[in-house]
Amino acid sequence: MSTPPYLKWLHEVELSDIDTVGGKNASLGEMIRNLKELGVQVPGGFVVTVASYHAFIQHNELDQKIRDIVAKLDTDDVENVRRTGLAVRTLIKNGKFPEPIWKGILERYDEMSKQYGQEHTDVAVRSSATAEDLPDASFAGQQETYLNVRGPQDLISAVRNCFASLFTDRAIVYRQSLGYDHFQVGLSVGVQKMVRSDLGASGVAFSIDTESGFKDVVVINGSYGLGEMVVQGAVSPDEFIVFKPTLAEGFSSIIEKKLGNKDRKMIYGVEPGKPTQIIPTERPMRNRFCITDEQALEVARSVAAIEKYYTDKKGHWSPMDVEWAVDGLSKQLFILQARPETIHSQKDKDVVVEYKLDHPKPGNGSMDGAVDYKTITTGIAIGDRVGAGKVRVMFALDGRDGSTDGKDFQTGDVLVTDMTDPDWEPIMKKAAAIITNKGGRTCHAAIVAREMGVPAIVGCGNATDLLETGMEVTASCCEGDTGVIYHGQIPFRVEETRLDDLPDVRTPIMLNVASPDLAFKFAHLPNAGVGLAREEFIINNYIQAHPLALLQHKELGDVNLSGKISYLITGYEDEETFFVKRLSYGIAKIAAAFHPNKVIVRFSDFKSNEYRNLLGGEHFEPHEENPMIGWRGASRYYSDTYKEAFGLECKAIRRVREKMGLKNVVVMIPFCRTIEELKKVEGVMKEYGLERGKEGLELYLMAEIPSNIILAEEFAQHIDGFSIGSNDLTQLTLGLDRDSSLVAHIYDERNEAVKRMLRMLIETAKRTGTKVGICGQGPSDHPDFAQFLVELGIDSISVTPDSLLKTRKAIAEVEKTIAQKSAAKATA
Repeated sequence: MSTPPYLKWLHEVELSDIDTVGGKNASLGEMIRNLKELGVQVPGGFVVTVASYHAFIQHNELDQKIRDIVAKLDTDDVENVRRTGLAVRTLIKNGKFPEPIWKGILERYDEMSKQYGQEHTDVAVRSSATAEDLPDASFAGQQETYLNVRGPQDLISAVRNCFASLFTDRAIVYRQSLGYDHFQVGLSVGVQKMVRSDLGASGVAFSIDTESGFKDVVVINGSYGLGEMVVQGAVSPDEFIVFKPTLAEGFSSIIEKKLGNKDRKMIYGVEPGKPTQIIPTERPMRNRFCITDEQALEVARSVAAIEKYYTDKKGHWSPMDVEWAVDGLSKQLFILQARPETIHSQKDKDVVVEYKLDHPKPGNGSMDGAVDYKTITTGIAIGDRVGAGKVRVMFALDGRDGSTDGKDFQTGDVLVTDMTDPDWEPIMKKAAAIITNKGGRTCHAAIVAREMGVPAIVGCGNATDLLETGMEVTASCCEGDTGVIYHGQIPFRVEETRLDDLPDVRTPIMLNVASPDLAFKFAHLPNAGVGLAREEFIINNYIQAHPLALLQHKELGDVNLSGKISYLITGYEDEETFFVKRLSYGIAKIAAAFHPNKVIVRFSDFKSNEYRNLLGGEHFEPHEENPMIGWRGASRYYSDTYKEAFGLECKAIRRVREKMGLKNVVVMIPFCRTIEELKKVEGVMKEYGLERGKEGLELYLMAEIPSNIILAEEFAQHIDGFSIGSNDLTQLTLGLDRDSSLVAHIYDERNEAVKRMLRMLIETAKRTGTKVGICGQGPSDHPDFAQFLVELGIDSISVTPDSLLKTRKAIAEVEKTIAQKSAAKATA
């Protein structure tokens, strides 16, 4: 019988070799062999095969010794796990390589060094287990990686340490929890040329949104230096989200950018025996994105190409988890690893599971008998669940630094720490929720929390300062991208709906979506697009400053305001660019989520009192007795005092449609009182490059003022569609202030006067061939109101996502009744 090969070059292996080289090395070899022509670059190197690992174990007679130690394992006892792992690893680290293996390793390393013109080239030494990167489980991060390894002695030691890492504490517990036999898993080691990302940047990218499972984006996290800092969650990284469909069409399809802190970076070590070191990042670099937009698009193109290759090869959709690095010397992009994403790709897409808190959101006031819970701090939400329990603040598993010892951690406690690493996994699996100071969406805590189904809030910054052991808290990840930690344990409920149980309807049902953070989450619901995307939410939450304050603050002499704005626009070239890009990202995220369906974006409709609440707003806004019917909507856009600010909104829309390629965006003018106003607004739009009909741009009008109904035929000559704003229309038809509690009992969209107005509009729209839908709150609150509109033959109904299911059922019922009446009439 011939001896199995102990070593192979990476370019000699492929996916079918997982049993001999492990998942990581098999994937690297597959990409080197097949994806280079698509622009995917992977550093070369060689593999120490699984046969070498087994030969090493046999040569040192370790098999039975390891079995005897593991037989006494108790995964519920943290101290027992720690002792077991240490004992096994010590046995392996004291072992010696058979001569053919250590000689072969040094011969290959010498050949690699000559190839790069160095005596001892720098390499990364990575573990690659035979059970990792499987479609039903992720063993990523279970074993060790060693960076900037140089010289024969250090290389041999690193390979041996990789063998030992098959029995890290987290690997032992993870295999045990999934029922994998410890002795059926083998380990291979990859030796790869280092990419000088210590002088550049690196990170992680997913070909899927890691929180919602939305499949049409690449989510990129990155920071300066070697990538371990991002993987470990030791820094808060920059984030880019790229929309794959328009990327494939050649557009600059970055639909979201968030600047991370990046306060530290890992670089090559300068002291003997320390191959890497962590240093502070220079402050100017922290305030810049770690890669350019073009580099982010290059990462996205490589990730998309890898996903397509694996999808085609496997015959089913295969989202990927990729590690990347930009070499600071050559400026070239390299792919370091690629593995299957194992969370969302396994979920049942026909089931919607929603976690909902049983209390009003902070700032909305309290309902009768309800408590408005206080927010302690916020961070990045991981998953969409809710967890509550008693806080356990931990800085180390052994209780150093005065924190809770791992032995004291109880099932159902809330883990609060600076950051986690794989050794923490036995604790994490018992937690009701996980809260960290550091990290981003792709850090260790986030990846493990998703896999375990535990809600996590990462990158809080100061959670360990604000939370104390014993405190009762609720960690909510069900309110968008931002995770919220509340005082006390808040009751919550879980609602489950099967989408395939919903009735079919003929009337298109669209969604009202205010928050870009929730857009991907809602995208999988059955819908015909977005009937209302409000710019106000984006401006209020993502921009925060009055647009005129951004443009003119330097002329005001308000030093405090200028300082706040300077901080606000960090990472952007100037104030105008900040506003245009931030608004465009918010709009684009919604437009991408529902692409190619129509997304109707309403220009800003703040009232003067609401604009005053924005940063710097007091310098530009008048005091009005009744802002609800004052200087709002269309009347602002063409006024000499506000026109420049409206121009920024037009530029943002152009950027979304023309640069990002999201032509499904439709614009809508709110609160337009007269035909003359409409013409003036169209003139200003054209001045800033937005023209109805140009590149398919449609223009809608909010029908929310009686004049819009009375003059509907005249308005229709200048627009492509009406969208009924039932809130304001009810207010102005009935002559009441909807903000006044004194007349609130009269306010009702179902009042006969309002219904007659709607009937008039829909009849006129039918006659003029103009589309007409509704985006007001009425259909969301009252299914019978939605039924009334269907009977009138409205073209579409747009509702809030939380009322979609009940509205769909109500519309199905009325359509059934209409069909039955029509059939009876036909046979009469």
